[in-house]
Amino acid sequence: MMRYSDIKREAGFVFGHRQIKLTLLVVFLLSSVSLWSGYSEMQEQQATIERLLDKDETERNAVLTHQSNYGMVAYYAFHLTYAPPSPLAFAAVGERDVFPWKHRIRMLALEGQIYESDTDNPELAFLGRFDFAFVTSVLLPLFIILLLYDLKAKEREARRFDLLNVTARNSHAIWSSRVLVTLVPLALVTLIPFIAFSVVNGASVFQTVTVCTIVIGSIIVWSAIVLAIGAAKRFANFSATHLASIMLGVWLVTTVIVPVTGHTIINASVDTPEGGDIVLTQREAVNSAWDKPVEQTWEAFIETHPQWADKTDFDPQRDSSFNWKWYYAFQQVGDQTAKELSEAYQAATLRKDKIASYVALLSPSLLTQRLLTSAADTDVKAMVNYENNVRAFHASLRKFYYHHLFEAPEFSSASFKQLPKFSPKIRKTQENTNED
Repeated sequence: MMRYSDIKREAGFVFGHRQIKLTLLVVFLLSSVSLWSGYSEMQEQQATIERLLDKDETERNAVLTHQSNYGMVAYYAFHLTYAPPSPLAFAAVGERDVFPWKHRIRMLALEGQIYESDTDNPELAFLGRFDFAFVTSVLLPLFIILLLYDLKAKEREARRFDLLNVTARNSHAIWSSRVLVTLVPLALVTLIPFIAFSVVNGASVFQTVTVCTIVIGSIIVWSAIVLAIGAAKRFANFSATHLASIMLGVWLVTTVIVPVTGHTIINASVDTPEGGDIVLTQREAVNSAWDKPVEQTWEAFIETHPQWADKTDFDPQRDSSFNWKWYYAFQQVGDQTAKELSEAYQAATLRKDKIASYVALLSPSLLTQRLLTSAADTDVKAMVNYENNVRAFHASLRKFYYHHLFEAPEFSSASFKQLPKFSPKIRKTQENTNED
């Protein structure tokens, strides 16, 4: 059992080495810089959202001022949708670097507006940007190896190992105390900057404790891996250099090779429609509607909107004026045509993410990243939720405008007080996103 005297003795021994102090300083600086980088990025995103919100309302009011037709207002009025960064997003930027977190949408076919900004994930995006999640999941294990790889090997090479075991009151207390006085400062220099940024950014105590628990858990897991290799009987006669090579090999396999291989296999095995195909399908359906008989558009539209079946009277050969009902009906049909591809795309995205969660069980570093992005609400599920939120909002816009277009009330600016407003806090399941 460890005693205070054991800890005090080992602390004096460990911190007597300048290498330990320098390593802790480097970790502290890396943690601070990564947090500042993430914090600056999230502050910039938040500022962009606030700036766009002001312009969004001003622009829409200008449209209302210059238009006197519901169809024209629906065509020209844009609506900002966005996923604001969570209080912990500065620590784990996650999928906010890959998925769009803002859109300006209007009453036209939605799928093209969503997937026009769709981008492919670069092959090495699994490593992520230089944020706190990257430091703690990818770099921190290297520092654990650096601090612990020669825990016993160094004593063996100096021919002090047997003497320490014989003369010590409890030989296990020596190594336990040395590990403790090494890892506790490492955890502190990693987490103290994070806690400071969490307070500044308004993260809750629960959120902060959750991230600290994940990081400490990662430190424990990697320490156990390093200590297990160092204590293995088959490596008993290996030099410290050889042990370090083995530990670095384990880090390379679990942190780089497993994620890259898993990423490649997942992409090859899960059939995923391209965002460009969804946009093309939707646009072809919309553009071809101009040349098709009006009845075909109404037939497809009424299948999903039977409540307007008796208000579709329009004959382009007879009526000289442009009919907005028909125009937005074939915009709706364009989305209906691309619906299957869009749902397949989202299902494939979630399936890839689920398979990746199993791959992460083979990679402590990847698992740490996933846990941190989940805690920061920047994972794949969070971005899919935002996308579904956009669809739900667009459905509410259609419901508002369809009422005014099909019922044909007299135009009134006062009616736009009931115009739906986007709320990033509302989350809809996929089953609800296609409701009107």
